[in-house]
Amino acid sequence: MTRRTVLVTGGAGFIGSNIVARLCEDPDIDVVVCDRLRDAAGGKWRNIAKAPIADFVAPEVLFDWLAKRGADVELVIHMGAVSSTTEPDADKIVQSNFVLSRDLWTWCAEHGRRMIYASSAATYGDGSQGFDGLDDAGSLKALRPLNAYGWSKALFDLYAVREAGRGHAPAQWAGLKFFNVYGPNEGHKGGMKSVVVQIWPHVAAGEGVKLFKSHNPDYADGGQLRDFVYVRDVADIIGWLADHPEVNGVYNLGSGQARTFRDLAEATFRAIGREPDIAYVEMPEVLRGKYQYFTEAKMERLRAAGYAAPMTALEDGVTDYVAGYLNTEDPYR
Repeated sequence: MTRRTVLVTGGAGFIGSNIVARLCEDPDIDVVVCDRLRDAAGGKWRNIAKAPIADFVAPEVLFDWLAKRGADVELVIHMGAVSSTTEPDADKIVQSNFVLSRDLWTWCAEHGRRMIYASSAATYGDGSQGFDGLDDAGSLKALRPLNAYGWSKALFDLYAVREAGRGHAPAQWAGLKFFNVYGPNEGHKGGMKSVVVQIWPHVAAGEGVKLFKSHNPDYADGGQLRDFVYVRDVADIIGWLADHPEVNGVYNLGSGQARTFRDLAEATFRAIGREPDIAYVEMPEVLRGKYQYFTEAKMERLRAAGYAAPMTALEDGVTDYVAGYLNTEDPYR
């Protein structure tokens, strides 16, 4: 087999490190990680501690590294981003999420390399226009994200589609609109961690947990709906895309089924045999006007492109996460 080099930006982050772990299962792939690890005590380095990566690159020297080593790179998987939906610095967001993505796109296009990148369900805004996953320019332009993070992702999706239409695209390009991803290696994400890992210490300690009340009369407290997708499915889909260079476009990546936050919390309790103990608290004022009460990925386009594996059911994913990671001495993948 011919050895292949894959560059994963944001490769020590939550989704990125799961992709790295998945790729490193193949002994013929050399995986290069580009990221910042920051404070060693924060533990982000542990996300990739089990992965036999071939190289590690700091983001500020990424293009210098590509100038020297880019001839070896077959595929760029671009997960690096400012991912906080509450980040106040819009200049920081657009530089990281749009400008860097644009520059990587240009490098891949000019060198005949492939690119898979992270978009987001935040591009859909309040969901009033649905979650169909259409990637024509008109549909993408019509979206109205609720925050600067979602806007930055929507901006790059539109850029990618327009550039591809002009014949200036990587050898393969695929953008993935991630919905609510949960799973191992998200411990460093602070307030952006999934509800599972946020409530886990209370569940494990025999305590009750708190979820937000609803401020929409159409939804009960805890009945707010999200498309929760297990990170292992995300890594598998990206692995599939890496093996199918003929697939291009922007696609949804969710489970395809909306579930409530109450369902998610109950699954966490039941993963260790406890009956759910859930109370409801007021949602902070700052979130109420920008809160999504329903998301559900339409997965038909990815299925039509050829991805046939089933998605992990919520209860199965939470049980695997709790039993295989959170409730162990080593919670890292």
